[in-house]
Amino acid sequence: MIKAIFFCAFDIKEGPKVLHQVPADSIVPSATSTQIPLFHFPSLSSYIIPRPEFCSRLITFCTPTHRILSHPVCLPSPSYPRNAYTFSIALVLNLSTPFASYATVTLKLASLLRTLEEQSRFLSRDTSAPNTGKVYALCEILLEDLNNYCESMIPIDDSNTLNIKLFPTYPPPPPLYPYHVPLSTVRLDSLTDPNWDLTMLRVLPHIDGINSVKQISLLADADYKLVRKAIEHLLYYGCLLLLDIFSFSAIYAPTAELANFVEDVEMQAECARYVALPVDGYVEGSKRDVIDGFQMVELYLSLKQGQNVKAFYIEHAEIMNKMDVRRFITFGVIKGFLYRVHKYAIATSQTSRRKRDPKTRFKQKKTPSISVEAGTDDVDSDLAELEIFLDGTHCFDEICTELMINEQELMGRLKAIGDVQIICR
Repeated sequence: MIKAIFFCAFDIKEGPKVLHQVPADSIVPSATSTQIPLFHFPSLSSYIIPRPEFCSRLITFCTPTHRILSHPVCLPSPSYPRNAYTFSIALVLNLSTPFASYATVTLKLASLLRTLEEQSRFLSRDTSAPNTGKVYALCEILLEDLNNYCESMIPIDDSNTLNIKLFPTYPPPPPLYPYHVPLSTVRLDSLTDPNWDLTMLRVLPHIDGINSVKQISLLADADYKLVRKAIEHLLYYGCLLLLDIFSFSAIYAPTAELANFVEDVEMQAECARYVALPVDGYVEGSKRDVIDGFQMVELYLSLKQGQNVKAFYIEHAEIMNKMDVRRFITFGVIKGFLYRVHKYAIATSQTSRRKRDPKTRFKQKKTPSISVEAGTDDVDSDLAELEIFLDGTHCFDEICTELMINEQELMGRLKAIGDVQIICR
């Protein structure tokens, strides 16, 4: 939120001077005002109206409580006193406010005022009293519109109009790996049109909360790098969540956040609706066989380390037959009261292995040939290919995705290698 907007110029007698400020007395209070200014202007004026060498660039600096964004402009011309006219329009924000989008606003305002001054001396010929006139009205409307509507359209004259919109800035998306499973949080079909990126249009039909990023690239018959870029774009705008690959051999355990689920009756009802299997002949508005909240809490509390989803399902088969087990797990992960216990493999014996990042599999082809056991002349290339993952930093999901195998086949290869320790964490 913008705390203040002010316009200042270099006065040949007084030096840097604030001509217009919104709200009034927020930067330089009048003699009769009792308001405390947002910052002490005289001590910072040399940064707001700097020397010509520092003009025509964005300047941002901070006080203990506020951030000031300015873009000073110096227009040299013999028609001005001292052969130059220097001015600046500045925004004052709270120190904690993200300022990237406001920097764009400052640049656009400075560019517009520079153009108006070059065309018609819009600023230098303005003889109105401080906090009156067209420039003051521009600052006043701009402050109100941007704070209330995040956009503004202000007619300046017959041939100039100011159009400004604040675009939100989001934090960088989380790292995206081939084994991540994207799940849409919005109806992506309703957002698309034929002019969208071709890769994006091919990717969207395969984002279903089941397919991993690598599987999506294969199903869409598109380059993995392009698919990853498209999914990162959707992640940035909050259209997707990232899950892990669901399998019955996976292990899940509750977190401390489960206490919120226990106390929240509405969340329990939401969960029951989300996980319930469709019933043949079900009519909208009729009663369904929905599991109550107490049973849902009891089931989530039954999940624990050392027990995979298959064992959990068999133990609670009677009630689990009424629901979609994948949705049951997914709901807990989305709400944050379940976490995935990943499996990692560590080679305990001194085997020779190639040190190479497995992510480069997408960049170049590998043809390893390594001997890993005494008395063995050649080891199958599949086993040699697996060795680079046996350092305890690559989870089973990553290994299976990279090698395009399932967990059962992976366990078979690990047994063939020999001394390999499996760690769950």
